[in-house]
Amino acid sequence: MSDGTTSQRERSDYRKREESVTLSSEPVAVEETHELMTLNIGPHHPATHGVLRLLATLEGEVVRDVQPIVGYVHTGIEKTAEDKSYWKVIPVIERMDYLSYYFNAMAFCGAVETLLGLEVPPRAQYLRVIHLELNRIMSHLFWLATGALDLGAVSMFWYALRERERILDLFEMSSGQRMHTRYIQVGGVIEDIPRGFAAKLREFLKIMPPRADQYADLLEKNQILLQRLRGTGVTDQQTLLELGVTGPLLRATGNPWDLRKAAPYSSYDHFEFKIPVGTVGDNYDRFRVRHAELYESVKILEQALEGLPEGPFITPDRKVALPPRHELATSMEALIHHFKLVTEGFRVPPGEAYYPVEGPRGELGCFVRSDGSAKPARVHMRDPSFSNLQAFAPMVRDGYIADLIATVAMLDPILGGIDR
Repeated sequence: MSDGTTSQRERSDYRKREESVTLSSEPVAVEETHELMTLNIGPHHPATHGVLRLLATLEGEVVRDVQPIVGYVHTGIEKTAEDKSYWKVIPVIERMDYLSYYFNAMAFCGAVETLLGLEVPPRAQYLRVIHLELNRIMSHLFWLATGALDLGAVSMFWYALRERERILDLFEMSSGQRMHTRYIQVGGVIEDIPRGFAAKLREFLKIMPPRADQYADLLEKNQILLQRLRGTGVTDQQTLLELGVTGPLLRATGNPWDLRKAAPYSSYDHFEFKIPVGTVGDNYDRFRVRHAELYESVKILEQALEGLPEGPFITPDRKVALPPRHELATSMEALIHHFKLVTEGFRVPPGEAYYPVEGPRGELGCFVRSDGSAKPARVHMRDPSFSNLQAFAPMVRDGYIADLIATVAMLDPILGGIDR
């Protein structure tokens, strides 16, 4: 404890020090330094739809470069498919892009049907379209739920998953499974839609557009979310084309490329729908394009349900398709065909085929090469997530690290399809 005299002496010393300081109006020259820092993000980051590692080079909060590192969920599905009969490849290949299992199966079955020269019945084509578009809505809903959650809009997660559950209920009703349904088969589909499916689908189509309006009301009035999307991750159309980017990311730049219009398959040329496009090519346009596609898929579903043709749901060729279940108890020939298809599979003429479809994330294509046996000699998938991930570096370069997380969310990568 000090007395008053000590305090006065200290104050006197402070005044002498202040008087000795020389003030100058000249700016002090400071040498600029550009120090870069390498930041490892992942491989377990909540903003990735899978297991992705990002090696980011930062200058302060600015991203100067980023290197995506993949391979953490490699499953070897393509090589596994080459060791199975064509009939048994379908449930394996569905598990690559695990949010687009109908599209995986459609691409593979389409390639095999091309090699076989097989004609798919009209009713089967419409049933495929119904389940593909339901799968597209389901995938977009899951992207909307997790993407908004990554940006702080927590409520959207619950609202989007509410409608997704309705779609999974429809999948369970038509196939017995909520995910990885094995519904699409070579030559058609495994079963016709059951009684009550059409009515339940109409109920969903009635509520989906108003619910999509609610999503827009919730997000378009969220200023924090809009500031994180508008003007961030801007990439020009030419850069994306050079990198092989397709789907909503390309359409967000104004390019209307969509295989359902450019190269129609499975009767898509029978339906009227529009292709949403953006203008700037930023994260906001990517959000708006996917949101608008929800309405267009509803339009396709309504037309497919109203115009659903009568007839068989799978090819009558018993060398390729399983016989109807009711015949197994009365027909020895049907029982033999069933046994041979399940155990040995069917043979495909030698050749190769590539079959592309428009998946939720872009062009999903399957290449199949046959050597004439009951097993494919080569199966290779062109997964859009793998191609789209190449554009991630130019999207985030020279932007803030916070924008990097937002761009990952709007990129919508599925690492199961990338690593496969």
